[in-house]
Amino acid sequence: MRDPGVEAAYGLLTDFILTGGKRVRPQLCYWGWRGAGGEDCEEIITAAAALELCHAGLLIHDDIMDGSELRRGHSTVHKSLADLHTGPGAEAFGRAGGILLGTLSLAWSDAMLSSCGVEASRLRAAHHLFDAMRTEVISGQYLDVLAQLRSGATEAEALTVIRYKSAKYTVERPLQIGGALAGAPTELLDAYSGFGVPLGEAFQLRDDVLGTFGSSAETGKSALDDLREGKQTVMYALAVQHASPAQRDHLRAWHGNPALTEERAAEVRQILVDTGALAKVETMIEERVRDAMAALTRAQIKPDAAGALALMADQLAHRVK
Repeated sequence: MRDPGVEAAYGLLTDFILTGGKRVRPQLCYWGWRGAGGEDCEEIITAAAALELCHAGLLIHDDIMDGSELRRGHSTVHKSLADLHTGPGAEAFGRAGGILLGTLSLAWSDAMLSSCGVEASRLRAAHHLFDAMRTEVISGQYLDVLAQLRSGATEAEALTVIRYKSAKYTVERPLQIGGALAGAPTELLDAYSGFGVPLGEAFQLRDDVLGTFGSSAETGKSALDDLREGKQTVMYALAVQHASPAQRDHLRAWHGNPALTEERAAEVRQILVDTGALAKVETMIEERVRDAMAALTRAQIKPDAAGALALMADQLAHRVK
């Protein structure tokens, strides 16, 4: 389509995909392949890159749902699209265009995985896992959105959200997809699950801590977004559970309030500390890392892949951005 408006949109999408990001899911897909005995080759690089295209599409949609204007230190895709135009319809155009570009990135991810060149039976097994991953992450996201309409998620409900929205999507399924592409037996795929689910939960628990206490200069997104959105995190559920009546009233008045200021946010953060919620989440992170490492030690994984996964586990759970 030789339309300058379409070309500009594709340029924004390209920049978003290629600029920034941790590439966690492609790396894990790669090491899942290597852990099952696969050799370094173009086919696995293509398949792993498909996961990054999928992730990009989901992030674009997530930013629209959250109303976020900053991602990876730059304007979000829908905000960038809106900024290309002027007038009262610019914001609506940005949201609509973002939905379309996010969907396009998801479609391209499917096409890229399907054409990666891996032997057909292994590709079918991997695609089955890819399909399951997308169903899980979208369902988890729906639960997350739904929780904001309810009176507040319990700790168990918040943990269910992060298991499906993040843990399985971020670590378990990418590892299993890579393993399936290499022809991994069921036992190894189960071992990847034993490692991936607790590590994925630790990853998301850390993400929730950074979303509230992190520096925007390091995380690349506003430290007020999660609080203004009223994100029903495990940390928030724990704070409500252990708060005094006055603290609980303060949390409910400002958590999820679009008018939240930095001063009020500091008060909310202090309640998260004073109720022990932050400390409890840090403990939960360490417990899950230990569980993941124990599973990795028991697994029959190629040594170079096991070493890389151990290093990634530490990086994912203890990162600062």
